[in-house]
Amino acid sequence: MKLLGFRDPVISNVQQSVLASKTALNPPPPPPPPEIKSYGIVDENGTMSDEFEIGEFDPDLVEDWGSGTEIETETSKEYARSTFRVKKFGLCDQTMREYVPCLDNMEAIKSLKSTMNGERFERHCPEKGKGLNCLVPPPKGYRPPIPWPKSRDEIWFSNVPHSRLVDDKGGQNWISRKGKDKFKFPGGGTQFIHGADQYLDQMSKMVPEITFGHHIRVALDVGCGVASFGAYLLSRNVITMSVAPKDVHENQIQFALERGVPAMVAAFATRRLLYPSQAFDLIHCSRCRINWTRDDGILLLEVNRMLRAGGYFAWAAQPVYKHKQALEEMLNLTTRLCWNLVKKEGYVDLKACISRLPENGYGANVAPWPARLQIPPDRLQSIHIDSYVARKELFKAESKYWNEIVASYVRSLHWKKFNLRNVMDMRASFGGFASALIDNQLDAWVLNVVPVSVNHLILTRGPMTFCMQLASFKLRGKDVMSTIMLEMDWILRPGAQVYIYDSLDVMDELQNIAKAMGWHPALRYTSEGPHASYRVLACDKRLLRS
Repeated sequence: MKLLGFRDPVISNVQQSVLASKTALNPPPPPPPPEIKSYGIVDENGTMSDEFEIGEFDPDLVEDWGSGTEIETETSKEYARSTFRVKKFGLCDQTMREYVPCLDNMEAIKSLKSTMNGERFERHCPEKGKGLNCLVPPPKGYRPPIPWPKSRDEIWFSNVPHSRLVDDKGGQNWISRKGKDKFKFPGGGTQFIHGADQYLDQMSKMVPEITFGHHIRVALDVGCGVASFGAYLLSRNVITMSVAPKDVHENQIQFALERGVPAMVAAFATRRLLYPSQAFDLIHCSRCRINWTRDDGILLLEVNRMLRAGGYFAWAAQPVYKHKQALEEMLNLTTRLCWNLVKKEGYVDLKACISRLPENGYGANVAPWPARLQIPPDRLQSIHIDSYVARKELFKAESKYWNEIVASYVRSLHWKKFNLRNVMDMRASFGGFASALIDNQLDAWVLNVVPVSVNHLILTRGPMTFCMQLASFKLRGKDVMSTIMLEMDWILRPGAQVYIYDSLDVMDELQNIAKAMGWHPALRYTSEGPHASYRVLACDKRLLRS
């Protein structure tokens, strides 16, 4: 059974007019003062965690996984002025290999008042001083990942050494073992055991207006399993963020990322997801085990918040919804949201309200892919930045800036030889870096990270993004910088590269921290030459031997 909902921008705006007339009798309070922008790795209470220590690293613990293209740049003694001591970093215990600080915080989970709505699967970050302070070793026998696109269909067993999904879901064609060394992904799912391609073709036949890779560019797959839905959409020019909780099948997201598919651990429970409003062209749920009708449809309201005007909600129902009464309840809720049934076959608390669409229609007026990558969207005019008239010029200038930089990296650093696939931009702005990777024909996807206080144009543009408060190296000090870099080390694969663009006065500290973590740093000039006040610190993360 499938239900495809369509968020009608016209009807939704009519509803907004009704809401506006009701609130006119009780005018809202004056707007709050402008938000103070801050940057830092923060917990959900807004507290920065900066308790990591900097340490020397035993070179015998590191294997040489260099790319073969390293070029050493000597640091002038004039700038070698380290002002802090270092203490020894140690390796984490073997049990920490799959530890996720904000998801495996058992102390916080045990203190929850209720877990009936999935609260235990949400983020519960440790208090200050209780975070990760060691280097996480990879699994035994870790190997360089199989390059994309071959990785879509098979990965090394030793990199994600867990077979529970094979036992539990093998009959549904999710995943199987290929000899002793590999996992194989046939492309099936609980609702589409005959393959994702056939399932996608069926969706297109049901609703011809769903034109993958044209009007549908950015999608969200809820309860993604091993992310075959998103993996096969990539060949149709659709980029899908696959999300699933860390539950009994805790390695679903690891499988997805190892395959080279965009994925994040996330749960529909009691808080909003880390995506801005009007973000996705398509939100999909196939047997995702979510009770969409609970609490008068509050989870559907969260879907409605993230769904772009004119976007689609595709729901492949669980068997329980085949009962007429439950189906009628679902249809009633979507009707109240002013969705149209077109075919039948954050981290804040969820709120029982309908997210408003812009009265000027900016939410629905989005260019089709691939034109939307370069065309400044109308939504740009709703962003609060210093310049109003020159916003489109800023958008274009940022794209040109990053195109020149990425093109130089391709030439001088040989990026096309690195098999880049999973990439993170820690301060994404308008998404020009991700756009430049596409323009330079690098077959990678970019997870763009933007502070909650800045614009959310990247999803409108076409690449993938989420909102999180990350630190800027403009916040100086060894504690802040080591906190950030240790967090980077935790999420980086062995053999990965790091590029930090910053002013020369902090490069010595950054190199010391990098060496303390076992990275191989090299200082490089920018395109402005040796007399510029900025440098690029290029680092390789080597494989740790536990």
